[in-house]
Amino acid sequence: MQPVQETSETASSPVAAPRRLAVLGATGSIGTQTLDIVRLFPDRLSVQVLTARRNAARLLQQAQEFRPACVVIDDPEGYRQLREALAGTGIEVLQGEEGLCACVQRPDVDVVVAALVGFAGLRPVLAALEAGKQVALANKETLVAGGALVREALRRHGGTLIPIDSEHSAIFQCLVGEEPASVEALILTASGGPFRTRPLETFDRITPDEALCHPNWSMGAKVTVDSATMMNKGLEVIEAHWLFELPAERIQVLVHPQSIIHSMVTFVDGSTKAQLGVPDMRLPIQYALSYPERWEAPHERIDWVQLGRLDFEAPDPERFPCLPLAYEALRRGGTAPAVLNAANEQAVQLFLQEQIRFTDIARLVEAALEHLSEPEPVPSYEHLQEADRRARRYVQELAGVAAH
Repeated sequence: MQPVQETSETASSPVAAPRRLAVLGATGSIGTQTLDIVRLFPDRLSVQVLTARRNAARLLQQAQEFRPACVVIDDPEGYRQLREALAGTGIEVLQGEEGLCACVQRPDVDVVVAALVGFAGLRPVLAALEAGKQVALANKETLVAGGALVREALRRHGGTLIPIDSEHSAIFQCLVGEEPASVEALILTASGGPFRTRPLETFDRITPDEALCHPNWSMGAKVTVDSATMMNKGLEVIEAHWLFELPAERIQVLVHPQSIIHSMVTFVDGSTKAQLGVPDMRLPIQYALSYPERWEAPHERIDWVQLGRLDFEAPDPERFPCLPLAYEALRRGGTAPAVLNAANEQAVQLFLQEQIRFTDIARLVEAALEHLSEPEPVPSYEHLQEADRRARRYVQELAGVAAH
């Protein structure tokens, strides 16, 4: 299988010079681990663009180390600080969404690592694909909210999309060399998060600190809470639908507490392929940057004797109601996935601020999905943006929290 694109020429051609990166969300979890990979391969990767939402101090440190051509920050005060700190260095400083869209289309950028959190990642990804760039995608919400728009951008402009999410990277790796018609089903594995065995009757007392203690993975706060509710897996189902063009009924979820098998593909002859590795996001990040090659690296290997066993179980819909909500959003189509995503983002933020209970997340998302979804087949970016705004406002109001 080739990466998601109209032509395989970009990915299969040998590249002598270092691959020049724009790292969107450089100060977050995926962004900082991407820079770890750059440090491992300074002769094969270079950094041209670094961006952050508001962490100007860390972005400045990264800019001083990697000397990119350009940095972008959303926060106005951070923009002022960076302009002052980087004056005379030759590093261009841009601000906001317009800055993001401009930087991903620079001629000196080969690969865009899309690691922004939330709906904010969609427009820069579309801009990168419209410029024919290779996008290494770690932003679930881009495909959840705007999958049809991303597909159209790929068709029209010939860009390339390679997944970074460990589950979709696993599927991508399992499909290399396989014909699409030979695929029977995709199986996304889920750790089950920190509450897989916690008594259900105690869920309304779960605290943000408890939800942020993932047993296997080190991730940002929003993604970690999504893992605890299993909304992350629901978003990944929608993402897999757009990446691999399979309907919801052929995309399954299986709880696998060890997080060693990252996903599997079952083929029409009854065979199943799985991709295995230790829970380390640097592995799929590196694969997305090195594809179609594999670069030797000192990442941890699996100790099979110590591992001993691999366990599996079906996800419990009562314990994880966000998962069936995501399937429902995918079946509805139109603006439903965008509403699901925005409502969840807003609800998770309120939970982290201790303004709602853990169990309210699914309740608020379900209400928004029921009341705000519209069946438009291929919503425009502006329509998705409005659906996003309405869903956030609805959740805020339903939760009884004054909007700021």
